Amino acid sequence: MPEIVLTNITKRYGDYYAVDNLNLTIENKSFVTLLGPSGCGKTTTLRMIAGLETPTTGRIEIDGLTVFDSEKGINIPANKRKVGFLFQNYALWPNMTVYNNISFGLKNIKEEMKNYAFDLMKVSKILDVLANDKDLLTVYLDALDKNKEVNETILINKLIDKFDLTIYTAKEILQLKPFADDKLVDLTPLKEKYQEEKKVILNKYQEANKEINENFEFTENNVPVKTVRRLTKEEIDLKVRRVSRIVKIGEYMDRYPSELSGGQQQRVAIARTLAPEPLVLLMDEPLSNLDAKLRLEMRSELQRLHIDTNSTIVYVTHDQLEAMTLANNICLIDNGLLQQYEPPLTVYSKPNNLFVADFIGNPSINFIEANGSLSKDGTFELKIFGKEKIKFIPNEKLNLEEKLKEMRHKEEANYKVEKINKDYKFKYNISRVDDEIELEENTEFVVAIRPEHISFVKDDKETISGTVYSLMPAGMETTIKLRYDNFLLTGVVFGVLPYKIDEKVNFKFNTNQLLIFDKESGKLITQGSIKI
Repeated sequence: MPEIVLTNITKRYGDYYAVDNLNLTIENKSFVTLLGPSGCGKTTTLRMIAGLETPTTGRIEIDGLTVFDSEKGINIPANKRKVGFLFQNYALWPNMTVYNNISFGLKNIKEEMKNYAFDLMKVSKILDVLANDKDLLTVYLDALDKNKEVNETILINKLIDKFDLTIYTAKEILQLKPFADDKLVDLTPLKEKYQEEKKVILNKYQEANKEINENFEFTENNVPVKTVRRLTKEEIDLKVRRVSRIVKIGEYMDRYPSELSGGQQQRVAIARTLAPEPLVLLMDEPLSNLDAKLRLEMRSELQRLHIDTNSTIVYVTHDQLEAMTLANNICLIDNGLLQQYEPPLTVYSKPNNLFVADFIGNPSINFIEANGSLSKDGTFELKIFGKEKIKFIPNEKLNLEEKLKEMRHKEEANYKVEKINKDYKFKYNISRVDDEIELEENTEFVVAIRPEHISFVKDDKETISGTVYSLMPAGMETTIKLRYDNFLLTGVVFGVLPYKIDEKVNFKFNTNQLLIFDKESGKLITQGSIKI
């Protein structure tokens, strides 16, 4: 599976920049999610990789091949990029069966591909099935109903799944009538018949001076022979059956989309995308139309699919939970600009800026504005909530003056644009009871605390006192809103909390993974802990 490289990709509609100077490398066999709010440019990025949108400038490479280059005038069409695209609305043909929906694209493929001795392949496959008499009997017995009568459709599907057959080969095996009275007949005559047929086929190819390797490919000097051709009906059937087995829809081949549930339709769409064996799988919010329970199940299936197919997947979503649970790397975009591209837990625990910290996490992170400065001992002496004094202890030593200078003045060299959707400063939310009360001005820092990093203690030493504003138990965990004067903090605790609304509680911050940001630039300064 290929590496995808996007270099200085920009997509502009007049003065509106949907994607702005995006540089991204998606590694082989990785699962990458493009995450961000609606309108941020993630779907546009996906469509540019697929060839459904043409970038204004930049270069795109897939598996070492340049598929788009604005300077060189290269723009390979979508049907030649060997990418599979899974749409949000499934886009299944309502008048076609599941089988025909999956095989539709395969019938139109005409390209250079290997040639096979299909007659020899079929005979060898039948001999392999006859040699596995125990598995053959097990498949037969599994297809019997309660009256000990065989269901031929079920038996064919089980033969296909067990022995990786085409439907044509499975039907030929049934015509041999290898079963009788819950047991196999003597298979020796059948084996001898097909062994003789195999010898005849081999002699035919030897007389024609045709070389065949162990994979039944025609070769010349041990190199597979390739010609421009279409897939045979046996090849199409084999591909359809294999992908249907991956997504577990083999029993629905003769149904129409209207006869399937939403999850089953989604599986059909995935199978259709997998059938042509694309280099890359591109998915545009494929689970957004499903209910919550089914969405959870399909996440698990997609994760398994990534492992089973060993594929490179690029997945668009605005659901941060999908991004966190599925991806190897999250590409977080806002206003067409890349905000962070790192593994999910890194994005969660060490966000680059205030936007990333706010977007990732449910419940949302707590922001607290702070005044103060860096002391000689390397700690921040800060005042929060307008009066509460705390000490922020960084995990690493830093030169604050140099750090702030670097963050506030670093710009991309020689890259300045005029655009309608100007880059804006992210406006973080300070949760309060009364929004009409103005916040203190001239604050320099923003302290960010994840809800799970707030703990509750009985004593009042080195703690902050507040009251319970609201309490939301959900069985496994409880979400609590704490009030301190006019400010609100959100906490999450495993289990059930023995508190009541308006009850006084003591709390503290129990980790060294707290964050402090520069308010002016919005960028992360460092991680650390708080001493009250």
